[in-house]
Amino acid sequence: GSWKWGGGFLDQWGFYDFAGSTLVHSVGGWAALIVIYFLGARIGKFDENGKPQILSGHNIPLASAGVLILWLGWFGFNGGSVLSADPTLTSLTLVTTCLAAAAGGISATIFSNTLYKNFDLTMFMNGILGGLVGITAGADQMSPMDAVLIGLIAGVIVVLGVALIDRLKLDDPVGAVAVHLICGIWGTLAVGIFGELAGLDQVLVQLAGIGIIGAFSAISATIIILIVKAITGGSIRVSKEEELEGLDTAEHGMGAYADF
Repeated sequence: GSWKWGGGFLDQWGFYDFAGSTLVHSVGGWAALIVIYFLGARIGKFDENGKPQILSGHNIPLASAGVLILWLGWFGFNGGSVLSADPTLTSLTLVTTCLAAAAGGISATIFSNTLYKNFDLTMFMNGILGGLVGITAGADQMSPMDAVLIGLIAGVIVVLGVALIDRLKLDDPVGAVAVHLICGIWGTLAVGIFGELAGLDQVLVQLAGIGIIGAFSAISATIIILIVKAITGGSIRVSKEEELEGLDTAEHGMGAYADF
């Protein structure tokens, strides 16, 4: 964060990330990618031929409520990053944030339905989050139409990103890599494509920042997970028996759901 927001070398290079498409989201996305690689897939995620299987979440309405809470919270996340009560800039930031989220949800739904012939609510929700992540780097620089375009592209990227992670035989239960890493990269590059800072030079600076932060985050996450593995005796997974029984029972001594 200090490399940009603290006046560090990325800031001096002209790297721009208003509220954290890279500095927040892709940092977490790189860490998620490293951890799921070391952790391995859940039992039953891939069949004997390596084909991914659907392991449904336990409560889609609750997940939907969570996404709506995040959408609302993002107004504080992006709007608060203005760091003032300037009505013009704050209003623009709130509008671009909301439009990108809506566009991301719509495009993810349409694109997912085109590919898979079903209206997958989880893709709609991840599309919203992808749009939010995508606009975060340049929410104060974009016009409303720019924000819509960024969100529309982010929604498509989310669907493709989820498919890519499955193809790589990685198990990402909530689409964190597609949403936070891939859309974080897209949002950071979008600063150089749309808005007030658009230009090839800005795209190259954005790419350099993405690469440096990505390398730092991936190496750091690898070191941390290896330390955790060493501390826990060489494994970061629960046993097969505990996984099949359910961690509620294994860790808390009671089940969260009756007769589950």
